[in-house]
Amino acid sequence: MYTRLSKVALVWAVAFFVSLVALNNLMDYQSNYRFVNHVLKMDTTFPDNSVMWRSIESPVVHRTAYHFLIFIEWAVAILCWAGGFRLLMAIKDIAAFNKAKGPAIAGLTLGIILWFLGFIAIGGEWFLMWQSAIWNGQQSAFRVVMIIAFTLLYLVKVDELAQA
Repeated sequence: MYTRLSKVALVWAVAFFVSLVALNNLMDYQSNYRFVNHVLKMDTTFPDNSVMWRSIESPVVHRTAYHFLIFIEWAVAILCWAGGFRLLMAIKDIAAFNKAKGPAIAGLTLGIILWFLGFIAIGGEWFLMWQSAIWNGQQSAFRVVMIIAFTLLYLVKVDELAQA
């Protein structure tokens, strides 16, 4: 039972964190929008890099990308909140608990995709975010990916009677 409770708690911890991230992106819209804006414009990367053709100057694209990020963050949060609730409702029955993992697995997976693909791969490598001393979110994205990945790996471990 303790293992199952810890899985619920960790899924909800991720849900809480991602909810705060999404809420902060709405409440402090301009500050966080500036991050996306500078990364996509590549205006703080090394001035002599040969892939500046990748930069995007369009504020419409910047806002669309930012809104998409916020939407995905809310989707991760909602899936993890709902997934944790579903797990809690099935906590006394091991078979039901194992079957109830779907929404939490989906939310955690989407979170990894967002922070790894969106921030580390696309932001970090395609838009060379790693070159920016100011607008580089790779380290924080890596921490988020590792926390979510650990939670996902722990969650997908099949619960058995011996773990009660």
